[in-house]
Amino acid sequence: MRLLLFIASFLSILLSFSRAAPTVSLLSNTVLDSNGIFFVSFDGVVNVNSFQLSGVLTFSNWQYAGWYTSSRTAILARRQLPSGSWTTFQLPHQLSTNDSHNVIALGVSPEDGKIHVALDCHSTQVFYTSSEAGLATSGASWVASRFGPITNTIGNLNVGSTVTYPQFVITPDNLLQFVYRSGVSGNGATQLAEYRGGQWFNVGSWASASGTYTSTNGATSNARNLYIHGFTYRNGRTHVTGTWREQNGAVSCSSGGLTNHDTTYFFSDDKGRTWKNSAGSTIGTSGSSPVNVNTGGIIVDSLNADHGLMNQESQAVDSAGQIHAIISYVPGRFTQCVTNYETDRPAFARPFHVFRSSNGTFTKVEIPFALNTVGRSQIAMDAADNIYVVMPFVRIVTASKASGWTDWTMAFDGGANGFKAFGEVTVDRARISSGVLSVLYQVTSSGTTPSAVKLADFRLNG
Repeated sequence: MRLLLFIASFLSILLSFSRAAPTVSLLSNTVLDSNGIFFVSFDGVVNVNSFQLSGVLTFSNWQYAGWYTSSRTAILARRQLPSGSWTTFQLPHQLSTNDSHNVIALGVSPEDGKIHVALDCHSTQVFYTSSEAGLATSGASWVASRFGPITNTIGNLNVGSTVTYPQFVITPDNLLQFVYRSGVSGNGATQLAEYRGGQWFNVGSWASASGTYTSTNGATSNARNLYIHGFTYRNGRTHVTGTWREQNGAVSCSSGGLTNHDTTYFFSDDKGRTWKNSAGSTIGTSGSSPVNVNTGGIIVDSLNADHGLMNQESQAVDSAGQIHAIISYVPGRFTQCVTNYETDRPAFARPFHVFRSSNGTFTKVEIPFALNTVGRSQIAMDAADNIYVVMPFVRIVTASKASGWTDWTMAFDGGANGFKAFGEVTVDRARISSGVLSVLYQVTSSGTTPSAVKLADFRLNG
């Protein structure tokens, strides 16, 4: 009997080890610029924002980064992986205004090896440039003269004068796409363009401002925009999660809250032309019949506009092709009415992991660590589908697939390790497949005193 009890205990211990949350190991913490521009607007800094997605980017054994230095000049940097020295140059462009939305977004078109840069826009004209062909793969000298002039179009494509949240995405067949919002917050459309054969082509709007939303308090809104958590390809499919922001503030219980509501999910199997909901029903066509707030079957987590639900957090897709998103809001146990999101979110907001199972059901699990800030988190997944969530201040919490993503553990605390990060971070999603998580962040400062822009590399120990 004692032997059986010992064996049972031993097996239990083995099982607990096999289900332990993954860990991370800090490989390096590099200063990219000791004098990055620093100012706070919309609770963020312009060099590091959740919606930036590709402020740091790996392609073909080279890693790229972009930021604004203290003179307001845009800087582009490059190094050869895994640990080459960084080389920088200045683009002939200075940040036009103190707006943290005016981030730098990087992309690479695999078919010709050009590096694309979109920057400095928030419901304004975009600024854009691209490199000579082959620069992303040739390793030629890293100098500004290899890039073309700064334009207010995306190459040959006129994208209008109200562009926000530029993002570059590579498709499974190695085309480059450009995702952005036209219009303004609360009344905008999410747009898609595609680069092929050296030219940009418009695909069109795939999520519009149209439709009517009625809140739980009876107020209605007739315009909005979809804020997306990402535009992610896996196994040939494009996955999108997001949240709606209404134009009419009356849909929220307080003017000091946020009019964001509901978490949505839909996907495309033809590179963003046709869209389907989680059940597989066709719900929209880009350019002619975009998704809107009344589209059926796209809400996967219902939440009214009273809880300070944050827009533009992050998402990832696992090896089985199932979506995982991080959302955050103030749970009802703290209040049923967020009256000031800038104070209530730091005091009460919690992050949640929302994910789809193969049977089509969605699960939401609260991550048991407070945000302690207004800002957002980044989700990453390793090859074994373990999860790493980089919360504000470079706090990395993890959960193992073996546990069903329930064994949340603080794997690294940037505050305790002297990082002094301001808040939100952005990550190099293209490098994660190599088992390294690169985290771009900026050291906190006060007023407009410049501070260091840094890149921390972590080994994922899944």
